[in-house]
Amino acid sequence: MDKLTFTEQVLAAEKQLYGTAKSILSNDADCADAVQSAILAAYTKLYTLRNEAFFKTWLTRILINECYQIRRRQMREIPDDPQDTMYENAYREADMAGESRQMGEYSEVYESLMQLKEHYRMPVVLHYIQGYSVKETADILKVSENAVKQRLLRGRRELRRLLEE
Repeated sequence: MDKLTFTEQVLAAEKQLYGTAKSILSNDADCADAVQSAILAAYTKLYTLRNEAFFKTWLTRILINECYQIRRRQMREIPDDPQDTMYENAYREADMAGESRQMGEYSEVYESLMQLKEHYRMPVVLHYIQGYSVKETADILKVSENAVKQRLLRGRRELRRLLEE
């Protein structure tokens, strides 16, 4: 794959990449960092791509790894001011509960989606929002197709329950 093709493919997938990052990370800046890091990592490791037809799937897997790496790094950070920790924990708890920092910023569906366990949220986002097939979702998440189907089923049920509350 040459530079021009790489650039075109990345630009075509940019919104989907950000959406995938947003389903893992709550902070917009972290999402942008993850996307940038994934693009850089993909470019430097382009020689590992075996089939250009699977570029988007390959890039999404790199992005997911980058998001998890950012989350692990955040867990190890120790803030200088304990007061900051208190506020950051309050924000993190609010994000986990599906409440955005700016009330009314996200739709009820998005907030309910963010309340799903990541185990179910990632297949739902990849399959229904990003448009990946069950097989591609299984490849990205490194699980079997049956596991993806089961997680999609349970994710839909849980999402329905959250929306009915």
